[in-house]
Amino acid sequence: MGAPIEVSGTDKEAQPEAVLSGIGSKAVQGRSLGQIAWLRLRRDKMALTGGVLIILLILMAVFAPLIVKLLGHPPNEYHQELLDPTFGSPMEPLAGMNGDFLFGLEPNTGRDLFSRIVYGARVSLLVGFLATVVAALIGTTLGVVAGYFGGWVDGLIARLMDVFLAFPLLLFAIAIVGVIPDDMFGLTGNGLRIAMLVFVIGFFSWPYIGRIVRGQTISLREREFVDAARSMGARGPYIIVRELLPNLVAPILVYATLMIPTNILFEAALSFLGVGIEPPTPSWGGMLTTAIQTYQVAPYYVVIPGVAIFVTVMAFNIFGDGLRDALDPRTR
Repeated sequence: MGAPIEVSGTDKEAQPEAVLSGIGSKAVQGRSLGQIAWLRLRRDKMALTGGVLIILLILMAVFAPLIVKLLGHPPNEYHQELLDPTFGSPMEPLAGMNGDFLFGLEPNTGRDLFSRIVYGARVSLLVGFLATVVAALIGTTLGVVAGYFGGWVDGLIARLMDVFLAFPLLLFAIAIVGVIPDDMFGLTGNGLRIAMLVFVIGFFSWPYIGRIVRGQTISLREREFVDAARSMGARGPYIIVRELLPNLVAPILVYATLMIPTNILFEAALSFLGVGIEPPTPSWGGMLTTAIQTYQVAPYYVVIPGVAIFVTVMAFNIFGDGLRDALDPRTR
């Protein structure tokens, strides 16, 4: 029989029994995956900066009429009396920037550049968001079906993705947007243009997110929780909706934030080429088109819409990278 164990130390030293008895005094609170991701994202100052810029851009687009009413003039109101009659440039220094015109005047027309930038955010963000939603819905549906069922279903959808990826999207968009009539499906004017842009960009860009979802689904369908669902008699649609899709939310959300700036740039490119939003409705791409034509007399006009596009794309890219690292730190 061993010798008795002597307990040494002062009363302030916690003994094992005291430690065990103190566990029940304060319950340990767990954290959900969302809370852990938010803690990681909160440490990334660059990602938070991008997120704040995105929120400000959305608020600017939503409350554009109120902002213009307080700080500017109607976007299609002409102020030609403030322009040089010979060159069409603002007569005041610094492109007419003052308390009434924060970003100055548009050359040749005298319209408020600040108001047109604010209203242009509505078009760019609307097309970017809606086109991404369309692409995400189609890509997620076909990608998860191809990845889960495999076989000839996977082969057929994979070849369909290859066809869409090889399609000359820019040329097709120019062709279809350039020949649409003025009235279709109950829509007219720029409403019809926006609907066609959303359809063209979203319908032909779904394979990018579809491939991501397909690859993730292939890796998830062999996991233990999917086998457990099968053993309990669950069928394919139930497994896809209740088991696979919740685990695909993170990659879909991350890739969607990275697709939005691409779609914004695509809309700006189409408007720059003259097959996007019809004037006088402001669009950042259309404003760049006008700026290229008047850069010799008003070079500043190229900078302002270009900076607006640059800041928007950078904000979404930075936030998307930070969100990806927060949801999956192994990708760092």
